[in-house]
Amino acid sequence: MDTFFVSIALILCIALLIPFYRVYKGPTVFDRLLGAAAVGSKTLTLILLFGLLFDRMDLFIDISLGYATLNFVGVIVIGKYFRRGEGGAQ
Repeated sequence: MDTFFVSIALILCIALLIPFYRVYKGPTVFDRLLGAAAVGSKTLTLILLFGLLFDRMDLFIDISLGYATLNFVGVIVIGKYFRRGEGGAQ
């Protein structure tokens, strides 16, 4: 069963390259923002997978909840910042 989880983790790491490309090459800021949100979601899944792998789901669920909250708030704040512009409020 551990081999299965490790292979899934490797597949997820490879799947992380697609949103990283969008963050690096995105034509607009919002494409880069969506890529960063996708990276955060896949990282959250990887954290939970490590919880299954180490048989400590209680600890890793707490870590993933904190990470998910920070990811959500960060994406919202950065999105509002770029929507308003650097000059000030609209």
